[in-house]
This record gives sequence, C-alpha cells and structure tokens, in this order.
Amino acid sequence: MSTDLTYTLKRNPRAKSLRVSVYQDGRCVVSAPTFLSTGMIESFIAKKSFWISNKLRSFMPFRPVVRRRNSRTQYLIHKEAARTLVTRRLPELNQIYGFSVGRIAIRNQKSRWGSCSKNGNLNFNYKIALLPSHLADYLMVHELCHIGEFNHSNRFWNLVARTVPDYREKHKMLHFNSYI
Repeated sequence: MSTDLTYTLKRNPRAKSLRVSVYQDGRCVVSAPTFLSTGMIESFIAKKSFWISNKLRSFMPFRPVVRRRNSRTQYLIHKEAARTLVTRRLPELNQIYGFSVGRIAIRNQKSRWGSCSKNGNLNFNYKIALLPSHLADYLMVHELCHIGEFNHSNRFWNLVARTVPDYREKHKMLHFNSYI
C-alpha cells in the first residue's frame, strides 16, 4: 500500500512505536523503530493520511515568506534594507516609551529575531526586512521594551501591549510559523 504524501522516514533503534510529525513549513517526518517493515510504516501513513492532509492544509495560511537558509549572500542583499527599516521605524515606535536606545546592529542569526543588551544596544536579524510590516513592528517593540524591562515578566508584556495589544498572536506567528 502506498501513499501520495511525501514524508521523511527516520529510523530510531530506541523508538517503541511509530510517530508522525507535521511541521508548518510543509515537512512530514515519520519516526519508526528499526524493527518495523516498510509495509507497516506505509500502512500507518495511509491510516493517518486524512489527519496529515488536514494538518498540512491548516498550515497553508501561515507558510513562511522568508527563506530558511541564512546564507551570506541573502544577508548581504537584505542587510541595508533591514537597517533602513529599523532606523526609520524604531524612533516612531519609541515615541510612546522614550527609552534611550544604544547602538543598532543588523545580524545574520540562525535562530534569533533580535536581542537587547543591558546597555540598550539592539540587534535585529536581517530577515526583519522580509517580514510583513505588522510583524516587523512587533519585533522592534519587543526588543525596545527589553530596555525598560530586561526579562519576559508581566511588566514587560504590559509594556509591549501599550503599542501592540495583540502581541500574543504576533509572537505566535513569528515563533511557530517558521519565519526564521
């Protein structure tokens, strides 16, 4: 029995059962014990195909618009656009807070959108230039608010909510929809 679904099979000698994982970037990964036959695995996938298809379809509106590769070429292409965006928009967003911002840097980071140092220096991933404007604004507000509250406490989120009341939704979009 075969299925039209494309998936990656990972054999694990310690696994006791089959498991399927569907990711928002469209990948489907099946983890299987080494002792199971290919036929048993395909049968399992066929039984789960309706669930897998529904899960993949539910992720469609959230497909990433940003490439997952952090190549040097992509960084060099988008770095100045990111710098222009941040230096233009950050002062507008900071009017509400009035924080003292230090140095602003654009970086080629693999797993972070941004960071803030104790000195108020802000770092942003170059991919901020590729985000929809509402997510780029959220990201800048998030890092800006770390100048006032250097943690993720309720006070920090209250600061963020002053400018981005729907910050929870935007946070989820950035971190769970494979933008980076």
